[in-house]
Amino acid sequence: MEFNPLGVPPIVIFNNIIGTLFFVAYFYQIIYLLISLVRGNVVLPKAKVKHRYAYFIAAHNEEAVIANLVESILTQDYPRELIDCFVVADACTDNTAARAREAGAIVYERNDLARKGKSWVMDYGFDRILNEYGDIYDAFFVMDADNVLSPGYTDIMNDAFDMGYLVCTSYRNSKNFNSSWISAASALWYIREARFLNNVRMMNGTSCAISGSGWLVSSKIVKGMHGWDFHTLTEDIQFSTFCSIHNIQIGYAPAEFFDEQPVTFHASWVQRMRWTKGFYQIFFSYGGELVRAIASGRFAAYDMFMTIAPGILLTLLSAFVNLSYLLIGSMSHGFIATAAELRMAFGSLIMLVVGAYLSFFAMGFITTIVERKHIHGRKMRIFTNLFTFPVFMLSYIPIGVIAFFKKVEWVPTRHDIAVNFDEVVNAGE
Repeated sequence: MEFNPLGVPPIVIFNNIIGTLFFVAYFYQIIYLLISLVRGNVVLPKAKVKHRYAYFIAAHNEEAVIANLVESILTQDYPRELIDCFVVADACTDNTAARAREAGAIVYERNDLARKGKSWVMDYGFDRILNEYGDIYDAFFVMDADNVLSPGYTDIMNDAFDMGYLVCTSYRNSKNFNSSWISAASALWYIREARFLNNVRMMNGTSCAISGSGWLVSSKIVKGMHGWDFHTLTEDIQFSTFCSIHNIQIGYAPAEFFDEQPVTFHASWVQRMRWTKGFYQIFFSYGGELVRAIASGRFAAYDMFMTIAPGILLTLLSAFVNLSYLLIGSMSHGFIATAAELRMAFGSLIMLVVGAYLSFFAMGFITTIVERKHIHGRKMRIFTNLFTFPVFMLSYIPIGVIAFFKKVEWVPTRHDIAVNFDEVVNAGE
């Protein structure tokens, strides 16, 4: 029996299979995009209850930025008596603790050099708050020291929490879009995530995903752990995956906060290397449980599976096979591959790169047009970012390869963009 009766070159069959897999796997995100364009932003019902919150901040040598965050928390358009701000100054060698106290925060100082990383600081801080304050807080906000909140942030998040969600995330924006092409590209990715992913998930009743900072968790969950039990390199995605598996729905509120993005390619590379390694850890640790959750009919589990799945490895496989076919076929002098088939393989390699660039360009262009009022940057930076954003995203390819084999450890990120809310929103003027 002839294996290939249609006479279609093997490389064409392979490329069609890979292309079909990608399309089927991620087609739902195109649907997300269309829904967001048609329906706009989610509208939350006003909360019936003003809940009491503890803001939690893990800080390592953050004296330059910590005061602006604390002040933006304690001056929220929300009853002051219902907000407390806790800062854990973790192994600091600067004046982080003093700056935080001066700004009005309750400060704990921690010096555990054996258990490094934000998740361990959360474990320590949550446990201590519960021991000292008991059950007075309905939920805990988790922020990073470099963040700044919009004045109505807590009130909008309270609307989502009052709907009954045990975990809620928010609209992550950037406070330093203008700093470099790296910070601009990183900012655009988070804006896209908020508008075209979490916003649509919320509208359609599926579960969102938390990312880094700017999220809250019910005290019921924190008390259940009496601390924090998620300690991979990406504890946020680990917790999101846990929620998907156990059918804990994560909500979203269009409450805006501002994050400091890396300015240099090296800083971004180090940060994204940790994230990518963390995604691998979670995929290989929780992949089986996610598959079982998908089999039980939970779309949120499928969404999370596609979020953590190393799709970049499929891209690399495609590139490797086409390149190998091209090289080996060229040396076979027509025995393995004809000249026409070699041109197909070469064309596939070109289209792989060009197609990826154009896809990311379209993603960046649509996000920029739709969310223009949220992008606080100079016009020229916004324009050039359309062309450099795809380059930033394509740099995930080597990161994905290296992270798969390299041992990666948590490394603190330096923050020094000290601005308040008004300075952020006026950055484009």
